[in-house]
Amino acid sequence: MPKIKTHKATAKRFHVTASSKLKKRKAGQDHFNARESGNTKRKKRLDISADATLVKTIKTLTPYR
Repeated sequence: MPKIKTHKATAKRFHVTASSKLKKRKAGQDHFNARESGNTKRKKRLDISADATLVKTIKTLTPYR
């Protein structure tokens, strides 16, 4: 049985922590941020956990990460 290729778009968007949690970048950081409050801008800088319903799918698409 052949190896499964890594889905590169998914591999670029998610990373696995040491305790096997999936983290991703918070959305909406690229532009239109002048209107955001300071608190919102600071919160957008932090990575957030991936949705629990998608974890199995993401780990299938990125088998070696």
